[in-house]
Amino acid sequence: MTVKTATLCFRGKNILAPMVRVGTLPMRLLALDYGADIVYCEELIDIKMLQCKRVVNDILGTVDFVAPNERVVFRTCERERDSVVFQMGSADAERALAVAKLVENDVAGIDVNMGCPKEYSTKGGMGAALLSDPDKIESILRTLVKGISKPVTCKIRILPLLEDTVSLAKRIEKTGVAAIAVHGRKKEERPQHPVHCDMIKAISEAVSVPVIANGGSHDFIKEYTDIEAFQQTTAASSVMIARAAMWNPSIFRKEGLCPLKEVMQEYIKYAVRYDNHYTNTKYCLCQMLREQLETTQGKKLHAAQSTQEICQVFEMNGFYKETTAILETKKVSLETKTQDEGDQVEDTDVIKMAVRFDKREYPPQITPKMYLLEWCRKEKHPQPVYETVQRPLDKLFYSVVTVAEQKYRSTLWDKSKKLAEQAAAIVCLRTLGLPEGKLGEGENHLIKKRKREDHNLMNNREHGDELIENACKKVHLIEGTSDSSASEMAQ
Repeated sequence: MTVKTATLCFRGKNILAPMVRVGTLPMRLLALDYGADIVYCEELIDIKMLQCKRVVNDILGTVDFVAPNERVVFRTCERERDSVVFQMGSADAERALAVAKLVENDVAGIDVNMGCPKEYSTKGGMGAALLSDPDKIESILRTLVKGISKPVTCKIRILPLLEDTVSLAKRIEKTGVAAIAVHGRKKEERPQHPVHCDMIKAISEAVSVPVIANGGSHDFIKEYTDIEAFQQTTAASSVMIARAAMWNPSIFRKEGLCPLKEVMQEYIKYAVRYDNHYTNTKYCLCQMLREQLETTQGKKLHAAQSTQEICQVFEMNGFYKETTAILETKKVSLETKTQDEGDQVEDTDVIKMAVRFDKREYPPQITPKMYLLEWCRKEKHPQPVYETVQRPLDKLFYSVVTVAEQKYRSTLWDKSKKLAEQAAAIVCLRTLGLPEGKLGEGENHLIKKRKREDHNLMNNREHGDELIENACKKVHLIEGTSDSSASEMAQ
């Protein structure tokens, strides 16, 4: 079967392998900088991806796929658009197609993981579990090849028997995939086991579609020149590198490996620029440090609890402050622009201020909404009515509060409905010249009321404790009397 024409070529390429927790945006970009031709993202599960919304992040210059809990599941950018292959974990053809359609305009290709032996993948029938179900493999791949315009690949492991592995590869070839990546180990084998180059070679010679050899980090690939040696040994079209690239992504550099300190600093720069979560940044840096984790620097990295602390470990605090300041300035500028555009189409009868609610500025359990509600009751106004709007683009909120037939709102968008409502209450209170409960305003009736309630609650608890204690004493006394009476009767 003729393979679908594609802009992404899989012959003569050095490729960053998909690696869980490693193949995030900073590592992919760094690998490209050092000479990788194609980069695969970490395996992402179809069900999780289908819960995500595509969000253009103008601050970072990225496209983000964001889960309902606001966690960024997949982040990509223009720099890698023609080089990144999205790898998914799936055991269902229709779900796989839905995910592919979700991301295909932002990536260069789609891959299905059919080789991961880890339980989190196989328990759902994904990864290496698919190797025992060639009909399902064929269904998923045919559906993808037919349903999207980007090239489709898959990554498999070898089967116990050579003839079965070659037969599976030939069946995969007929689906129209652009390439087959082959990890030269069986699903029960681990990195310390030798890679079966002979089986990769047999597959390469049996099919016409490009074969990508994977699994050579332990036995073969220690520096750039080793990549070609592994390719020749396996007769593969291309080579995919995992752990050797995880340890030092400059493995892709023709001129040779760069000093590890330099590589790690370049990685950190991408992590800061693209707001990578510090736990992921820390994990990847620990993989690079390896045997140096017990050094002073390694221990400081292990103890770091934020991106800024990681930067301090590597003497990059100045870069962190400069970059985050630039991003914050860009964020404010974009917010202002968006707010100005929004204000042009909004009702003119809404009183607006640029305010945000910061709970650190208020006593515990005291909020502007409480103050506003208390004032409305005192003045015999209907209670405040909040109308909250969510912006589809970035899922931010603003709220309009109506008090005594007048509307109030903050011009700043907030991360949650609750914060937006508090901000609207602040605008109303400040417009009316009323206290909002902030620290430093002095103790007022609402705080005194809260203290009285707490005091009464404490008294009730103490009174309850006394009753329980007296009841226990009474029970003890009765029990003592009963024991005495029983003794007398026994005599």
